[in-house]
Amino acid sequence: MDVTPTVTLVGCSDALGVPRIYCDCDVCGEARTTGLNRRTRSSALVSLKDTSFWIDCGPDWRTQMDREDMRTASTFLITHAHQDHIGGIPDLYDVRRWTSREVTVRAPAPVLEQIVERFPWVKKGLTLLPLKEKERFFDYELTTWEVSHGFNGRSFAFRFASPTFEWAYCPDSISLTEEEKLPLFDLDLLVLGTSFYREEAPLPGRSVYDMVEALDLLQEIKPKRTVFTHLSHNVDRRRDYLLPLDVAVAFDGMKVELYRNDR
Repeated sequence: MDVTPTVTLVGCSDALGVPRIYCDCDVCGEARTTGLNRRTRSSALVSLKDTSFWIDCGPDWRTQMDREDMRTASTFLITHAHQDHIGGIPDLYDVRRWTSREVTVRAPAPVLEQIVERFPWVKKGLTLLPLKEKERFFDYELTTWEVSHGFNGRSFAFRFASPTFEWAYCPDSISLTEEEKLPLFDLDLLVLGTSFYREEAPLPGRSVYDMVEALDLLQEIKPKRTVFTHLSHNVDRRRDYLLPLDVAVAFDGMKVELYRNDR
């Protein structure tokens, strides 16, 4: 049976999750009750015909695995070594320890170095392999490149190219240079981080696009479809942001087929 490749946005929040522990705002209040805005830290699960892999492994990864009814996972791509993207690695190590199944973590060499610095013992159980700038990765030609993360330094983004679909995952970026934008052109799908609808903080202290800025970026790079992820408690799914028809706001568990409808 043919299986359509799918990316599940298993988590779509920014670094602190929604609801915030300390917050009584309208969005956090709704997230505690009906749960429309309840979000775990950003991660994605890519399901292919014969395999699957995760992008990032944040502190909510164990909860996300339960929601997906999964007990093991074998392959991970990591965008950068901030806590909201690697905080689940101790749980991942525990999976390896108790199932004896190999777990491979792929990331650019500087990111792997930071992971080992944070969790020195992971080398005893996890297989850590550096990513090349371009390489074959399952059904894709994978391009990995560094992007501006603003006040928070640098991150990495991934472009996945197959003969039938090209898409990119870029959850943590802002103020991309012309060179950093190049892999974002000619995409069927872009998953892009936008923590706020409009962020009022001064640009030098910010680290992720807001939706207004992202819409300007989309006018330039023109992906066929875009999903906004990495959403803070400023973003309310009950609100109509008057986004273009080809732009959507993510929710935990959102599934997007990696398939061209025009074939």
